[in-house]
Amino acid sequence: MTSTTLSSPAAGKAPALLIPALLACYLVWGSTYLAIRYAVQTIPPFVMVGTRFAVSGVILYAWARWRGSPRPTAAQWRDATVTGALMLCCGNGAVSWAEQRVPSGIASLLVAVVPLWMVLVEWLRPRGERPRALVVAGVVIGLLGLAVLVGPASFRGEGDVDSAGAVVLILGSLAWAAGSVFNRHGSRPDSAAMSTGLQMVGGSVALLLLGVMRGEIANVHLRQISAASWAGWIYLVTFGSLVGFTAYIYLLQTVSPAKASTYAYVNPLVAVLLGWAIAGESVSLRSLGAAAIILAAVAMITVSQGGEFVDSGTS
Repeated sequence: MTSTTLSSPAAGKAPALLIPALLACYLVWGSTYLAIRYAVQTIPPFVMVGTRFAVSGVILYAWARWRGSPRPTAAQWRDATVTGALMLCCGNGAVSWAEQRVPSGIASLLVAVVPLWMVLVEWLRPRGERPRALVVAGVVIGLLGLAVLVGPASFRGEGDVDSAGAVVLILGSLAWAAGSVFNRHGSRPDSAAMSTGLQMVGGSVALLLLGVMRGEIANVHLRQISAASWAGWIYLVTFGSLVGFTAYIYLLQTVSPAKASTYAYVNPLVAVLLGWAIAGESVSLRSLGAAAIILAAVAMITVSQGGEFVDSGTS
């Protein structure tokens, strides 16, 4: 798959949907960590996320077909399944499993290593793109901001972060980054909705198979699922998947991986604010300082792209 610079007079200008898509990833995905936390309280993690993406994927596929998208080719199904296995099964599945052991706010911080993995994966792939110095600087500064937000205790081993959950989240972030880069260069439909639907269907199959292998199906009892878990699951299907994930796939088809991944810097800030607004958690001066550092890193990565945008290319 090759990407070409837009040749119209509007080349170099942001597409109309860019800002809404960025806001969806920044704000909606920042809130999904809390929704996942509630959902996995009474729903086994891989069954929860597998059914979430199965429902969302079927809806998006039907919507795209109704809007006139052609049937996907075998190559598109293949690459979408690979992408879904990496991003949804390994990536989102890791978050859902780890949030049984790690608080949602901490999970969002650990997942924020995605931009670093994204830059490295894009650089190391065959004919990969070497990152600009400003992109690398932005990634490093963003991670330093996250370190300030977490605090030094966690790095001395004195924090409350579960080590197994942390390792799974970091590996899941690597899988998400690899899937994001693969999606950008693999075979995919022109429609973002169809592309997203295929990935969700493929990823949900892998997730549900994993849930069966772990014996989770036997632990699903509908009468024992709490109202909070149902609310979390419904929010994840509608906003987290149908809105947020579709916006992210659109960004991968429109801008660079580094710019698309800047959501990982903003999501922890949203998590902190939700903790303050909903759970009554205090917001310290250190948190505010970290927020300033992180947002500065986002600006650096965005500016480093020089205002250039690419179309979805040809497969």
